[in-house]
Amino acid sequence: MTMRIRTEPEAILSEYRAGTNYKASLGTKGLFEQSRINGRFYVGDHWYGARFGDDKPLVRRNIVKRICDYKLATISVAPIAVNFSAEGVATNTISDEDHKTAYDKITSGRFDFTGETDDLEVSMIMEFLTSYGRSTIERLKFDCLAQTALKNACISGTGILYTYWDERVDTGLYADTAKNHPIKGDIACEVVDIENVVFGDPNIDDVQSQPCIIISQRRNCADVKREALRNKIAGDKVEQIKPDNADFLTINAGTRGDKEPEDSQRVTVYTKFYKKWDEKGESFDVMCVRCTENVIVRHPWNIGIKLYPIAKMVWDRRRSCAYGDSEITYLVPNQIAINRALSAEVWATMASGMPIMLVNGDTIRDDITNDPGQVIKIYSANEDVAGAIRYVQPTAFAAQMMNSVNDLSSNTLSDSGANDAALGNIRPDNAAAIIQMREAALQPMQLKQNQYYAFIEDVMRIWSEFWLNLYGDRRLKVDTPNGVAYIPFHAKRYNKLIVNARVDVGASTLWSKSVVVSTLDSLLSAQIITPLQYLERMPDNIIPDKTGLINEIKEQQIQQQMQAELSDEAVLQQWAAQNPELYEKYQQLPPEKQQELLDRMRQGQG
Repeated sequence: MTMRIRTEPEAILSEYRAGTNYKASLGTKGLFEQSRINGRFYVGDHWYGARFGDDKPLVRRNIVKRICDYKLATISVAPIAVNFSAEGVATNTISDEDHKTAYDKITSGRFDFTGETDDLEVSMIMEFLTSYGRSTIERLKFDCLAQTALKNACISGTGILYTYWDERVDTGLYADTAKNHPIKGDIACEVVDIENVVFGDPNIDDVQSQPCIIISQRRNCADVKREALRNKIAGDKVEQIKPDNADFLTINAGTRGDKEPEDSQRVTVYTKFYKKWDEKGESFDVMCVRCTENVIVRHPWNIGIKLYPIAKMVWDRRRSCAYGDSEITYLVPNQIAINRALSAEVWATMASGMPIMLVNGDTIRDDITNDPGQVIKIYSANEDVAGAIRYVQPTAFAAQMMNSVNDLSSNTLSDSGANDAALGNIRPDNAAAIIQMREAALQPMQLKQNQYYAFIEDVMRIWSEFWLNLYGDRRLKVDTPNGVAYIPFHAKRYNKLIVNARVDVGASTLWSKSVVVSTLDSLLSAQIITPLQYLERMPDNIIPDKTGLINEIKEQQIQQQMQAELSDEAVLQQWAAQNPELYEKYQQLPPEKQQELLDRMRQGQG
């Protein structure tokens, strides 16, 4: 017996409100308010709500942003590539010749896709999906989306990337040779704020183990009505979809999202994902329903894949909680203390340079402007001149105050992993030592990098589910050694496969290009490396036409080798003509002895 899932708008809204109440109870200020505070401190809005008057400057030293930007850049700095493979498919038995033959047949459209699939075919399709994945990454600008989700995780504790099937996407492909039936529909991605996501069981960390997930979105009312009409919702129901006055605390994230124009025509749309199990409880389908506060926009439908189309990246995991924690939350007190101390120091300096002026109004009748060279008339006896104007000198500012500020700033940066070596705030006297120090500083960031790579792998597995289940028969754009090709793809042949995605991380430059070039220059000067090795390791965009220079050097080396071989042959022939008996003995020697004797003859010692 399976538990009934509620799909009525009232039930979905009730579940969503219960989830937002749970998020609002997290921590001392709740997820929503804490996220807003963290966002303000990240951008530098540290004095929000302060009341000190217009004449007092509010100073800030934004160490929060420095720490976060350093970590965000460190996590995502290395270039990555995603490779797809299928479970249960052996590739070690495939010879290079079979691989090349199958590759040529598929790219030229001569491969026979009838009959049962074998390991060779599946292996080739996975290779082409890897190439097609790179095309999809470029089309969706996935790098920007992933970095936005990572930044959301840093600020709010959790980053969410939502992948969905957009049936309106024009692929540029056709189902027939006459090009009368265009193929539409492809995957699309959207970064969703964690404030707008509710997990059915907030104590489960794994997304795919959730009983349901609800996403809320503020959308244009006209667009929602058009979607409802496409989904064959009755006209009278569609007319009930109207702009609403949502509770923005649980709808829009950030400090700029709590207000909308007075004539805003937006409505809150709720999308609920859930699993529909069979009667035996052995298999399930991932279902989805979409509605507003009181109207169904699309009745429950099977999204066609076996995974929730949602990938989650948490900054710091809290046990027994689906929502992550942000490091900024615990940097805020240090940031406040630093700003207050700096402001006090500035105020004290201003008070010392421009102290308060006391004026005897009975003695001085003119207005005091405090301008340089101002003539002040005093109407009194000479003995009253000294008491007519005087300054109130403030108490001297304690020098140890600034020492404490500097120590607090330095220690906060260092304790957060952003020390001087990591940030590049040291003199580059010894490049090797600097790189070693920076590598040591980056070691703790490996944990965050692994979480980021796992997040990307989750996204790619979701993509592969869409490809294998919703693509049907179409051609995939792939890169080949001969240029771009479109290979035939039949999704039904592979939709039973279990596809894995693996992130391969490329080497990242540990220091600036100038240090790399300087190190290469030193190695070349010391003749430790050759000019060819020097050029091959030179960073890109430093030397114009670097590839052309490398090819020219290789051609010169080949020509020099051929000339040396011809020269050896000429020396040997001349010697054989002069010493035929010795030449017969030479031919009986081992190859290494022959080469040794030939070298001596070339040097004139034979």
